[in-house]
Amino acid sequence: MSDIAIHVENLGKQYCLGHQSKEKYKSFRDEIAKGAQSIKQRILPWGDRSRKQNDHTFWALNDLSFEVKQGDRIGIIGHNGAGKSTLLKILSRITEPTKGEIRIRGKVASLLEVGTGFHPELSGRENIFLNGAILGMGKAEIAHKFDEIVAFAEVEKFLDTPVKRYSSGMYVRLAFAVAAHLEPEILVVDEVLAVGDIAFQKKCLGKMEDVGREGRTVLFVSHNMATLERLCPKALVLNHGQLMFQGAAEEGIKLYMDQFGQPNTATAKSASYSELHQMGLCEPTVELIENGKNIDLEVSVAVESQREQKGVGISIALFTQTGNRVAGIGPRLHRKMLPMFKGKLVQKFQFLAIDEKLAGGNYLISLSLRRPQVEIIVDLPYILSFNLTPKIIYPDGVPYCYRDFGTVLLKPDITISAPQQVISLV
Repeated sequence: MSDIAIHVENLGKQYCLGHQSKEKYKSFRDEIAKGAQSIKQRILPWGDRSRKQNDHTFWALNDLSFEVKQGDRIGIIGHNGAGKSTLLKILSRITEPTKGEIRIRGKVASLLEVGTGFHPELSGRENIFLNGAILGMGKAEIAHKFDEIVAFAEVEKFLDTPVKRYSSGMYVRLAFAVAAHLEPEILVVDEVLAVGDIAFQKKCLGKMEDVGREGRTVLFVSHNMATLERLCPKALVLNHGQLMFQGAAEEGIKLYMDQFGQPNTATAKSASYSELHQMGLCEPTVELIENGKNIDLEVSVAVESQREQKGVGISIALFTQTGNRVAGIGPRLHRKMLPMFKGKLVQKFQFLAIDEKLAGGNYLISLSLRRPQVEIIVDLPYILSFNLTPKIIYPDGVPYCYRDFGTVLLKPDITISAPQQVISLV
């Protein structure tokens, strides 16, 4: 048992869905509501039935058993309502279990939902010392880490301001800095890091990797599978409060994606009729086509002009949800301009085996109509979107084999065909 940091056996947590639970604390408002409910039950013939409905219970966790060794970095995976946050709250001693046994070796520092762990009336400075004292650290030991915590959180100007006046991002930065730098043996982090900006998220992930390398234990909940696999070699998968899998993170993520992953989808973003009318473009479409073992992406763009045009081409770019450009093609690269035309044309872009060239996730497509090196006639940012279910988890939205793109990223087969039911924008 000497190398076991957390031992959980037959853990269960039951909640009452109504208002008849035996709380240790009740407000005056709760007592008034209880009295009104009692009167209603006496007067109304269906009162007893109403009370029974309020007595329904729900097991957020049930018969959960696992062990975590010292120095392990464990990712906890599961759909919404699987019991992830409930488990972390119990391990952090924020809520009590209904049944089961938990043995924890070492001090636990937690970063759960915004608002947990800090006293809102105290300043940032006072909360740093308060949290250190809760972890059993002396004042001199906290002071030794103080400057490092403040620099990491980037809240120097607001140290003497009550944290109730902090923005959610400031609050999370300080809370994580305190939890990570006060050297707990076990660090518990929920997906509250999503509140921070991209730069801070990267800094937090780097710090958690440092914590793991120092031999301390990390429990991390996230819906971002790429981030979780990067940080955690091992994973727990929860399903309706029960343990579905414990083992290597790659296997756990694959199991989770097979069970709960979104199917490949493609949708058009909303663009008003008046906007499209001004652009001289009909509403573009995007489609994901299953082609044997692979997925092809096809984008169709209808172009309309009331006068003869020449030297006009269409550019297309793919972005991650966070706005990072991962691929792009245009007339200068694919060397195919729209032919001289007056009226309507449809241009199709086909990206073959796109699932072999991009990591899984949500992507956005921007389109533009332009005369190369002369002018951009119209620009349609993020007009389309599609979702790829990953075969293997890679960092979000980053092509994992650049050489496959060649000079023209995601080499398309471009064809120009007669239009099919193109909407007139005259």
